Amino acid sequence: MKDLQKLAHDFWYGKPAEEARMADLYIQPTGLYKHREWRGVKDTFYYMYMIWGYNYVHMVMDIFKYGSLIDFVKGLWRYRWMGQTYIPVLHWFDRGLEGLRGPALRASAWHYRAMVSSTIRQFQTMFLADTKLHGGKKNDHYYHTLAHKETFWGGIFYGWSDRFIAQPLEMIPYFVTCHVNSHVVLNYIDAAQSIGLPGDPCPMCQAEEGIFVLDDVPDYSPVFYTCNEACDGSVGSTILQDWFWDKPLFALPMTMQFDNEEVMKNTMNEIEQCWAFTEEHTGVPMSWNLLIQRLEEQNELMRFEWEKWDVAANTNSYPICGVAQALYRIYQSQYGTFGANDIWHQTDKKVRPIMEKAVANKINTFPKTRHRVIAWSCAPLYYSNWCSWAYNAWGLNVIINMDSLMFDMVIRTDSHENTLYDMAKYHLWAPMRRMAVGGLHHIFELWQYMERFNCDMVAMYDQLQCKGMQGVHGLFEDEFRERNINAFWVPHALPDSRTVSRAEIRKLISDYMSTVMGEEPIDASLLDFDDSQTW
Repeated sequence: MKDLQKLAHDFWYGKPAEEARMADLYIQPTGLYKHREWRGVKDTFYYMYMIWGYNYVHMVMDIFKYGSLIDFVKGLWRYRWMGQTYIPVLHWFDRGLEGLRGPALRASAWHYRAMVSSTIRQFQTMFLADTKLHGGKKNDHYYHTLAHKETFWGGIFYGWSDRFIAQPLEMIPYFVTCHVNSHVVLNYIDAAQSIGLPGDPCPMCQAEEGIFVLDDVPDYSPVFYTCNEACDGSVGSTILQDWFWDKPLFALPMTMQFDNEEVMKNTMNEIEQCWAFTEEHTGVPMSWNLLIQRLEEQNELMRFEWEKWDVAANTNSYPICGVAQALYRIYQSQYGTFGANDIWHQTDKKVRPIMEKAVANKINTFPKTRHRVIAWSCAPLYYSNWCSWAYNAWGLNVIINMDSLMFDMVIRTDSHENTLYDMAKYHLWAPMRRMAVGGLHHIFELWQYMERFNCDMVAMYDQLQCKGMQGVHGLFEDEFRERNINAFWVPHALPDSRTVSRAEIRKLISDYMSTVMGEEPIDASLLDFDDSQTW
């Protein structure tokens, strides 16, 4: 009788974490599922219809909403990164949302949905304007699209957003592909080295160069905007990109000592020069009123982000998993907002009631939590969902990520001077910039944020080919010991999964938890499995 009662309980609610044995679902070494994860009746059916079904339908609808089906098919056939990334999107959902239930499953999934919708909008924008898909012809879309580096804040162009679309160059061919399909960018890294470039610089820059070497970049804009974020390697990739593309180029540099007021004045001047360049090459003057309108819309997103952070810091009811929180925030803050009804505002409207209900009912959204973790420095792009694994295996709940905190500010709109100053500051706080190569003061902001979010453990990313962060490795070790902070290191090579595999990352974390922390895993099946061929 007890066995039948337990069977019925497990069917209705799902098995408890210590009995889940999630790795038994995997077909090794692909990481694909033998069957769907059973999360209990309510959450399993929600996942089937409101995540899998809903997103499949909207992935098709967004193709028509943001562009042309014919151009989509041409792009799918023409570009390697497109063909190898669109198919496994829902597997990307599975990995990031694994083990989640209730409000955490729902709110996290809406963040994933926003990123997918934004991705489709971006590649459809490129395909509509791409001369390579239109017989070499430059159409009207081509002349109304502005190409810029992925680390160049799209908000610089808010003043033209009623007539032009600012589309980051590498965000889809490089950044998104790393997360969805970890194998795609390896081809581009190898291509960069095949023309004689050394293999020791940042593999991010190598991949951004490789897409040009293999002619795997849409030609969708008459101009190109670049910056030097976050290091000299980025400058090197820009030189090659400029050589391959041969377009009018504006470089908006980021200064190293950006806390200096004179430096801020220089960056403010550079932004005004960028605007003048844009007006010259488009023939359209910038609208200050439109700029202010968009900045206020962006500030609205930031204020809700602060509300979310406050819930994350002070309650156990924060309903967004670490990977969804980090990637959504990078997307939203770097790409920018282009209307009060765009996908970011729509998502926040859906997430707010989920979060408020969880807080009101005091729901523990991550009940397996043993440690509240802050992740610092730059993450392994090929394994952003390691934190989902760490939560299910060891109860490590990643509350906040460093890249999420880069743009911890709103932009004043009360005067020309204040707006320009804050825009310069925002530009200088780009991903990987402020706390990675922005000076020791900013790198060590870790201690304040660790206290602010009530974290008791640090996941310290160790980007092996980043000369900047390698230089402060020992300083962090000294600080961890002096402050008696539990911290484990996650070595990686940004997009290159061949340097440090996912399995190696998991083993290092597991060894730390068992030997240093003396803890037992929640789900022992997750400690040793082969996912070497997984997307």
